Amino acid sequence: MMSRNGNERTEMPDSEVVPAAQRRRFTAGEKLRILEEAEACSKPGEIGALLRREGVYSSYLSRWRQARDRGQLTALDLQKRGPKSSSDAALRREVARLQRENERLQTRLDQAEAIIEVQKKLSQLLGPSPKENESKYRS
Repeated sequence: MMSRNGNERTEMPDSEVVPAAQRRRFTAGEKLRILEEAEACSKPGEIGALLRREGVYSSYLSRWRQARDRGQLTALDLQKRGPKSSSDAALRREVARLQRENERLQTRLDQAEAIIEVQKKLSQLLGPSPKENESKYRS
């Protein structure tokens, strides 16, 4: 391309921003599948073709084999993320809940006993009710 003054103009490079590549993550199932395929390879070059097809390094295979032998690959899919809940923590939560409920019920019991006590004193002050008097005289 020519510019206005007759000099040749160079093309501007593409200014599009390419997103950063993200590391591929393999599930335990994928790792086990790739390991099984690698162990089934018997001809020369088959493992290399498998590694290229799956996009993994040979060092991954050795690490995954060690993890499988330690039993870590079978347990990976079952684990939940986040803090681990122990049975002790569950028991502590249950005890705390029961203590709160006990305190609430104790407060209600104290109130009920106070009401009954007030009713007894009121009954003593007012004396027997008219119905009680009638029933005493009829007998």
